[in-house]
This record gives sequence, C-alpha cells and structure tokens, in this order.
Amino acid sequence: MRLQINGSLHTIPEAWQSERLLFILRELIGLTGAKYGCGEGICGACTVQLDGIAVRSCQLSARDAEKRSITTIEGLSREDGSLHPVQQAWLDKQVPQCGYCQTGQIMSAVALLDENPNPSDDEISDAMSGNLCRCGTYDRIRKAIHLAAEKNQ
Repeated sequence: MRLQINGSLHTIPEAWQSERLLFILRELIGLTGAKYGCGEGICGACTVQLDGIAVRSCQLSARDAEKRSITTIEGLSREDGSLHPVQQAWLDKQVPQCGYCQTGQIMSAVALLDENPNPSDDEISDAMSGNLCRCGTYDRIRKAIHLAAEKNQ
C-alpha cells in the first residue's frame, strides 16, 4: 500500500496498514503537525485534508486514505516556502494561545475557504464547530478566516 501525502508517495509496511491515519502520519512518516486529541473525532485536533475535504485522521484507517490525496499542515505552505494565506492570517490575528488545536483549526479553515471563499460569521461557526479550542480563541479564529478570505479576493 502507498499513500500520497503532501504530494509524495509513501510505502506503508503491511504491519501499519490497519492503523489509523493519524498514527501513520505521526509515528511512521514523522509528520507531527496533526495532534492526537480525543481519539474519537470530536475535538478536531487531528484534522487533515483528504482530497481537499477536512477529515479526522484519528477516525480514518490507512486503507480509507489509499489512492487519495492527503494534505497535512506540513504540506500547506507554498512551494516557495511562504505560508498559506490562512496560516499568515493566523499569525496576523495572533490566534494561537496554547496552540494544540491550531493545526486542526487551520486545516478546517482552509477547507472552508476552498469551498466558500467569502463565508459569513454563521457559516464560519458552522464549519468550525467540530474543532474545539480550550483556550477559547474562537473570535480570533473567525477574524483570521475573514482576513484570509479578504486576501484571497
């Protein structure tokens, strides 16, 4: 089995093929951006994109991701090394506090803006409702998503 992660193909040893995608990313491949949170797909800390759709990697098996494009936070930056507009907006609006949920938040925000380039506050709240932030930075997250949307237009 091979997985396409951030544009590169990775051969997955048979012993790992029944593991959850999150553990393959973190422990086998060494991409530690996606975090282990609740392990039940509720908190969103493990969010990655599968064919451009935000998914919980703690709930996906490697087989579910085979022959699909997986993007992690490590693959979000531009080829020239510059940050994705959502990542830059996160810095501009000083969103992170403890930072643990930020990877999942950013991956969900990018998926939202790819689908809806100019979301309303209610649409942002709906799209981001599956990503929990114990620090309560929801207002700054909303402002960063609006800023990224403005810069993309």
